[in-house]
Amino acid sequence: MSEVYKVYLDDERPTPPGWTRVYWPDEAIALLETGAVVEISLDHDLGDDERGTGYDVVLWIEEAVATRGFNPPLIRVHSANSSARKKMELGVENIQALAKRLSAVVG
Repeated sequence: MSEVYKVYLDDERPTPPGWTRVYWPDEAIALLETGAVVEISLDHDLGDDERGTGYDVVLWIEEAVATRGFNPPLIRVHSANSSARKKMELGVENIQALAKRLSAVVG
């Protein structure tokens, strides 16, 4: 794999140096599907809930780990929405636990 990505999903904050900026969950998921994402940082509220939230990315990663053996990147949550942030962090904990269980079974 020649190129790796640190993906930053946000609609307003400035993109940290060295990160690839995306504005919508489908853009983040498209990069995740390449297998080249080593780290992802997620905002929840992206300005159009019809188009999706950062939690949709958490759900996608969780499903991909459970059904396809997807190896999740390091996942961070930087949302200012405290209740959504907690929900996303719980999802990340579930992903980490699931990935650990699956790697123990496989490895």
